Amino acid sequence: MTKLSEGAIEALASGNPFSDPVLQLVNIRRIDSGSGPARFRVMMSDGKHTLSSFMLSTQLNQMAEDNILVPNCLCVLKRHVTNTLKDGRRVVIILEINVVKPAEDVGGKLGDPVPYSEGQSRGPAQSAPLSAPVPESRTPLQPQNRNEVVNKGGFNKEFRKNAPSSVCSTPGVGSKVAPIASLNPYQSKWTVRARVTNKSSIRTWSNSRGDGKLFSMELVDESGEIRVTGFNQEVDKFYTLVEVSKVYYISKASLKIANKQYTSVKNDYEMTLNGESTIIPCEDNCDVPMMQYDFVTIGDLENREKDATVDVIGVCKSVDEVTRLTTKTNREVSKRTLALMDMSGKVVNVTLWGEEAEQFDGTGQPVLAIKAAKLSDFGGRSLSASFSSTLVVNPDIPEAYKLRSCYDKEGHAMEAHSLTEVRGAGGGGYINWKMLSDIKTEHLGHGEKADYFTCLATIVYLRKENCLYQACPSQDCNKKVVDQQNGMYRCEKCDKDFPNFKYRLILSVNVADHGDSQWMTCFQETAEAILGQNAAYLGQLKDSNEAAYDDIFQMANFSTFIFRSRVKLETYNDESKIKATVMEVKPVDHKEYSKRLIMNIRKLAAQ
Repeated sequence: MTKLSEGAIEALASGNPFSDPVLQLVNIRRIDSGSGPARFRVMMSDGKHTLSSFMLSTQLNQMAEDNILVPNCLCVLKRHVTNTLKDGRRVVIILEINVVKPAEDVGGKLGDPVPYSEGQSRGPAQSAPLSAPVPESRTPLQPQNRNEVVNKGGFNKEFRKNAPSSVCSTPGVGSKVAPIASLNPYQSKWTVRARVTNKSSIRTWSNSRGDGKLFSMELVDESGEIRVTGFNQEVDKFYTLVEVSKVYYISKASLKIANKQYTSVKNDYEMTLNGESTIIPCEDNCDVPMMQYDFVTIGDLENREKDATVDVIGVCKSVDEVTRLTTKTNREVSKRTLALMDMSGKVVNVTLWGEEAEQFDGTGQPVLAIKAAKLSDFGGRSLSASFSSTLVVNPDIPEAYKLRSCYDKEGHAMEAHSLTEVRGAGGGGYINWKMLSDIKTEHLGHGEKADYFTCLATIVYLRKENCLYQACPSQDCNKKVVDQQNGMYRCEKCDKDFPNFKYRLILSVNVADHGDSQWMTCFQETAEAILGQNAAYLGQLKDSNEAAYDDIFQMANFSTFIFRSRVKLETYNDESKIKATVMEVKPVDHKEYSKRLIMNIRKLAAQ
């Protein structure tokens, strides 16, 4: 039987060391207030005393939210930091904790512990039992939405503002190492040991007050994260020294209230480097975390406000090619869109920019963790990984391994629903599966916006008449040209005459599944995919060999494809009808399609 570490509470409350104490978790309470992640306050017992001055570090929130840490379970406290408040009270920040016996195997509270008087934290332990006031009565922790972004507790805010904390002496550094979570502007001597998780490029400015330059970086340690900014001389001094993912001792920077307009880092304060600041590389860095995340499920993005900054993790279900666009300042920038899916069954489009877009490789559907992505209401809900965001491919964190396992086992065949409207081929993947009969029964396309869906259907008729037309040869113009009968072709849109034209396709197809049929319109790329020939070849064949031209259409009949389509109710001449447009088409992967059907059968059987 696991024994509690008697005397541990007294030692911890007094700030004395106690190696790997075994304690019983008596109660746990979520604290919601402020502007950051939730904090969990914990009451622990060593069988003799209880102490309610324990606080989980934010990276352990998952253990509380997943109900791993629950009342009556036995835990071993592996690592902790003790912070002292102005009134002398101490708060024990739990950095690493393991459950050695779950609550159901313990059976209840061990011993007859009484609340430890924090006034005794500096004195010897009393042999006489403490008078026992009425124990605290708190509602047990209920299951929470994983990684819900909530507010900082007032208790946490108090000790963070007033906590000059020391953990260990630092070889070669003037002062002792303090956790980032304990820093505040009222401290003068401190050193943090932290990992650089993000570093900006050097930015310059010029105004009436002069010219200047700056860079910023983000630091993380086991207790929290913070933003650091350097200006002018500090840029020259530190920019080339600092490398992303490396660990450094940083001291003698200025601390001020964080300007939340320019940072999404979850800290009330931020650092500014100055002439006295020092940054020293740290070789012993294995216990410093790579990144701190506060993940939001993709399904929960629908409940978030526009322009919110969120951390997300998901599988890269599909990825588009890189495109180039010109900004309002006439600067060219690279852009790439990918579809991210998690086990909520929801998919969201994420836009990458610049070098991130150019270098990203989505081969093998990797797991992506994105910190500080910006939420947009463009096309429903979408995310943008801006230049201040951090993207990690296949991160070495528990959430990534869990997601990879679930996705490979059953998630790849899950019925997925996109939060982002698909505005062209590619992005969003094949999701929102429907039968053709669902267009009518679910009144798809009758809302303010178009609906998008995926279906498996067979072509039963192709309307080849007038499917080819002569179009403007200009790169960005597909308007029909008028034959001037003099060897020239006129485009009214471009207001030009051309000596040539290009063939374009608009193909109407009637597709059917076992429940219904539907006319759909296929433009150039989707029409070519169905016919298996490009428009230029079809144009030549129509003029030279009409029989071979007809055969191509006959061969496409009764072919089965997976269609990604857009439907919208349109009104013309006072008559309203559903218009369906094929956005993307691909051959059937019978193995993957069968897996999806099996998943649906299992869901129906479970109901």
